[in-house]
Amino acid sequence: MRNHTTLDRLTLAVALLLSPGLLLSPSAHAQEQITIDAKAPTTPFPHFWEKTFGSGRAILALRDSYRKDLRTVKQATGFQSIRFHGIFNDEVGLYDPERQTKNPGLAAEQANDASIYNFSYVDQIYDGLLEDGVKPLVEMSFMPRKLSSEPNAVHAFWYHPNVAPPQNYEAWDKMIRAFAEHLIRRYGIDEVATWQFEVWNEPNIDFWGGDPKQSTYFELYDHTARALKAASKRIQVGGPSTAQAAWVTPFLAHVKEKNVPADFVSTHAYANDTADNVMHSAENIPRDQMVYRAVKMVHDQIAASPFPKLPLIFSEYNASYANEPNVTDSPYMGPWLANTIRQCDGLTDSMDYWAFSDVFEEQGVVRSPFYGGFGLLAAGNIPKPTFNIFAALHKLGERRIAAASDSVLATTTGNSGLALALWNYAPPTGTGATYIAPIGPGAPAKNFDLILENVPANAAVELWRIDNDHSNVLKLYDAIGRPDNLSQQQIKQLRAAGAMSPAEHLHLDKGKLHLYIPAHGLAVVLVQ
Repeated sequence: MRNHTTLDRLTLAVALLLSPGLLLSPSAHAQEQITIDAKAPTTPFPHFWEKTFGSGRAILALRDSYRKDLRTVKQATGFQSIRFHGIFNDEVGLYDPERQTKNPGLAAEQANDASIYNFSYVDQIYDGLLEDGVKPLVEMSFMPRKLSSEPNAVHAFWYHPNVAPPQNYEAWDKMIRAFAEHLIRRYGIDEVATWQFEVWNEPNIDFWGGDPKQSTYFELYDHTARALKAASKRIQVGGPSTAQAAWVTPFLAHVKEKNVPADFVSTHAYANDTADNVMHSAENIPRDQMVYRAVKMVHDQIAASPFPKLPLIFSEYNASYANEPNVTDSPYMGPWLANTIRQCDGLTDSMDYWAFSDVFEEQGVVRSPFYGGFGLLAAGNIPKPTFNIFAALHKLGERRIAAASDSVLATTTGNSGLALALWNYAPPTGTGATYIAPIGPGAPAKNFDLILENVPANAAVELWRIDNDHSNVLKLYDAIGRPDNLSQQQIKQLRAAGAMSPAEHLHLDKGKLHLYIPAHGLAVVLVQ
């Protein structure tokens, strides 16, 4: 390496001064003063962002690692339901029309249509969820190959689900009704009526092989919804379960025209979807606005439809649909998630984060613990910053106080206290599958001066932080060289490093609190 000349050093110094990672003096940091009155009017603030999580496909629910991760996330968030692809995949073993031929000794009373269905793994999957206090949000997918109109129409996912329409809708209808009736017999209609049944997954893109896509999906939806309702009118069914917030207006027009049951609307959005695909515009919508814009658009479409009161479920959302380590593995997710919650409050009944765990194989068997996976937990039950972000935001109350800031969520808690989230949003340091070192401690930070009214002037404060230096397993993972293969000792060390950093215990000073939050930082403040 050549030595820097004086000019080289001057150029380097200027570049550092102009860089976003510049070490600013405290006086140069952004300053924000916020007043919050603990007795101000409130609005309901149900925790819509943590009601449901997505996960890897159905068969993974039989794994011990999956169930350990599920229990860990359940304990931290109290989530209620889970959604996954592939309950009809061949590996689950539900549909086999050749079973009678293979088993000529079946008793006469078994030698009927019901004998072609095998619910063994279906039962084990749903039993396991319910035992852990989690209900299924049942995505009705994908096509059993022996029922498919095109057995070779497989998706590119590692496990290659079949995405073709059924070869015979009579056989499909019988399977759907038998599936629903079996669930009712096993769990009771009072339980099954609390589940939601969603028809297919993202039929507007390559998860559906019908041609043309929309009209053939509507045919699938009609048959599926009617077959479910034939089992019980109390079953909740909905769609169109589209990518990129698509098809909602034509879907609702269709179910109105054809008098087809629809109990909710579901669709998906990711923060790196493009405005062209979602809004059908040439806008440049930044990552911290895209999910909100999609949710607001669909909310307004439902309001203008023949069914303005239908619940809206965004049954997949995240900051990225790709594997971006500097996004989904990093503290960046704290400000992104908190800001998305702030924006989407009141617009949707549920936003189902994709996904709860990196026990997940859409791109193949996981090779590295931190590859930009969707989960809150990395392989080995290692908490990512996102796990701590959800755990911290779970501490927010269920009544919201308006705050004149785009970096604050203010809520009241049941013990007459306050629970606040504050954050410092900045774009991710890099995108794509290549890891880029995170924003350092000298990056632009933000000073918050809180003035809290109608609370004791010296009230006790509990402060939880997630940022590059707190509740962040990546700091240790970087220090040990980001190995793909971990020893058992390293797994234990990373689990410990990934735990939430201990709370800071402070007191208000005459009703005031000063907080310094670095870029990509989230703080949750509990005031008693």
